[in-house]
Amino acid sequence: MLFRSRMSLAALILAAGRSTRMGSNKLLEVLSDRPLLRHVVDAALASRADHVYVVIGHQEASVHAALSSCAVTFVTNSNYAEGLATSLKAGIAALPSTCDAVIVLLGDMPLIDSEIIDRLITAFESAPSASAIVPTYQGEWGNPVLLMRRLFEAVKNLEGDAGARKLLMAHREQVIELPVSSSSILFDLDTPEALAKARG
Repeated sequence: MLFRSRMSLAALILAAGRSTRMGSNKLLEVLSDRPLLRHVVDAALASRADHVYVVIGHQEASVHAALSSCAVTFVTNSNYAEGLATSLKAGIAALPSTCDAVIVLLGDMPLIDSEIIDRLITAFESAPSASAIVPTYQGEWGNPVLLMRRLFEAVKNLEGDAGARKLLMAHREQVIELPVSSSSILFDLDTPEALAKARG
């Protein structure tokens, strides 16, 4: 029997939403000469994740074009209008059976860098018995979150516009909190006001 020398981990970026609060596709809005989504993708590609998957849906062609030069695997979510949970389910379903864990990133959090992603990976390697790892800033849960394969089946039961938080609360005793020094894990850009603040 052959054994793998290390566990496999993917980064999964959710980028299929309609951006209703922004009034336009926020993921294509430019910040520091790059689309918001490109910041997140670049951070994932610079991390120790073995592969990067991007779930797309709303304005699929435009989002795909914005990432045409990136070494990612696209996953289409045709049910994106039904909420964030559908993107998470589509992404998890697309992962190979060899994937031991996944880091779920939101496409509208451009301040997340590869260092935070790699800290989650290091924590994952040190705590194989956990079900999830969540970064915290001053005690508050943020994103991205890491889900172990043992939770993948439970993701199928998620509904609506909620992400993995409900699932994590149901398995609270198996969630490891990872304190970080950056408030970027709490900062998303989903309104014109937030985007203007970030640009300023």
